This record gives sequence, structure tokens and C-alpha cells, in this order.
Amino acid sequence: MPRGKKKLPEVSSGSMADIAFLLLIFFLVTTTIANDKGILLRLPPPPDPLQEQLDIKIPDRNIFTILANSKDQLLVEGEPFEGSMDDLKNDVKKFILNFGKPTPDGIEIYNSLPPQMKAFVNANGRNPESSDDPTSLKSIVSFKSARGTSYDLYVGILDAMNAAYNEVYASRVGITTEEWLSLDRSNSMQKEMYSRGRSGIPRAISIAEPD
Repeated sequence: MPRGKKKLPEVSSGSMADIAFLLLIFFLVTTTIANDKGILLRLPPPPDPLQEQLDIKIPDRNIFTILANSKDQLLVEGEPFEGSMDDLKNDVKKFILNFGKPTPDGIEIYNSLPPQMKAFVNANGRNPESSDDPTSLKSIVSFKSARGTSYDLYVGILDAMNAAYNEVYASRVGITTEEWLSLDRSNSMQKEMYSRGRSGIPRAISIAEPD
């Protein structure tokens, strides 16, 4: 009697749909989706329509101007600038701590500075044609870009301006910039240090509407 062909065992595919569904859920749960947060800026509140708007004229010497065109070329204080962002940060810092014609409040701030900051002011500041002092409306850093300015340059300039202020605040309380940025304001001692570093020296950065 001839031997019949042996039947091959069949693989059950009844649960394949369940396995595929479980794998899909696994990848959905474990996959991290990157979110573009953009530039985090705290915008000022809208003006009160009932409040009288004052026309305040600020002398040119109290405004540090940074202009960026669509070709990523910079004008800083009306002069072409080809330095690094670190050079720009140092120029902004010198402007903030110029003390060219300090007001009584400015003199009080100068007297509160630690010795190394006073030495910095005496070596790099005291220019009567630059900012009067770091108090409100006496040293404003103004930045204006063009519609075609690259994102990298725009962010680099913002970082340089903020880094200059952070260095001033950190030096004022005798810590590094990294330590300043990591201060926990929920801690009473660190909050007091943060307030002391910024006291009387506002972060006066003006960002104009692009052309």
C-alpha cells in the first residue's frame, strides 16, 4: 500500500491580530514625540486704555542698539560687528555697568557692588557718552531684526543679551552664572540671593518688531 504524503502542521494565525495590536500599543506608549517649544519670552501686559500714555524720551547714550539685517549682518551701536556672540555679550555687559553719569540710585547700586565688579566698572566704564547707570531707563539694550534674519542668529543675540545680565546678577552676589541659573526660588535663602542680585538692575531688553 503506497505511503501517503505527510501533512505539514499548520501555524495558527488566529492570534496574530492580537499580537500586532499589542505591539502597536507598546510603540505608541514608549515612543517620545519631540515638541518644538519655540522661543520662550514673557510678554508685557497690554496697556491700560484708561491710563495716560507718557511720551518718555530716552537719550541715545542710554540705548545700546543691535540691528540684524536679512543677510545676518550686524550693526552694533551703528558700527559693523563681526565678532562672536561672546564678544557681543561682553559689550552688553560693559554697557550695563558703565556708570557714565550715575543718578543717586545708580551711585547706591555702585556702592553695593563687590570689589571685583567695581574694578570691572573702573576698567571698562565711566564713559560719559554711554549709559548713565543700570537703573530703569538708564541702560536699555535694544534689538531689532529683519524678516529674513536667520533663526540661529536671532536666538544667539537673545542668548548673548540675557547672558550679560545673568553674569552681572551672579557676580553681584558672588556666585557663578551656572549657580545663578540654578537658584531655586522656592528656597527662602536662594530667593533672597536672587532678589539681591537683581535689585535695582532691571533686565532692560527691548525687542522691536522686525522690518
